[in-house]
Amino acid sequence: MATLNIPQSGKAARGSARKPIPGVDLTATVDLAFLLITFFMLTTSLGKMSAMDVAKPVPVDDVTQLQPYPASKTLTILLGKNHKAAYFLGEAEIGKMHLVNLEEIRKVILDSKKMVAKTHSSFDDREMYIIVKPTNTAVFKDFVDVVDEIRINKVNVYAVDDKYLLDEEISFMKNKKI
Repeated sequence: MATLNIPQSGKAARGSARKPIPGVDLTATVDLAFLLITFFMLTTSLGKMSAMDVAKPVPVDDVTQLQPYPASKTLTILLGKNHKAAYFLGEAEIGKMHLVNLEEIRKVILDSKKMVAKTHSSFDDREMYIIVKPTNTAVFKDFVDVVDEIRINKVNVYAVDDKYLLDEEISFMKNKKI
């Protein structure tokens, strides 16, 4: 017959003795982390915001004092609704105006830049001017996209004219419903 060994009391009754789990004091680690964060915040220069400069001229009360743009080197972009734009190179004539989606405005700027460079032989005369005319139906995002494309394509001289729309421009925009 088998006998059962039943422990009476004491250590043998509890089994093997468990070792206590050592505690880790993280106070020094947290202090060090905050010191490093503070050090890097104070020694790192914050990134400077880079905003695009748009220099608008001082408003002139008398329209006759405005200097005309050289028409042969001027691309005018009229911003309309539904991400559409009308453009023309040179003088505003209904036959010369074209309608384009804003996704294609980069191609328009590049083609116009090449045409201006071909027609003007001297190096100083090859620079193209762009006039952006947002209409009442245009959205601000379209304006920003066009100005971004101007900067990407390295056109250094551009102007924003949101007040003076010519009669030809107004009639073209109404006929095309943009």
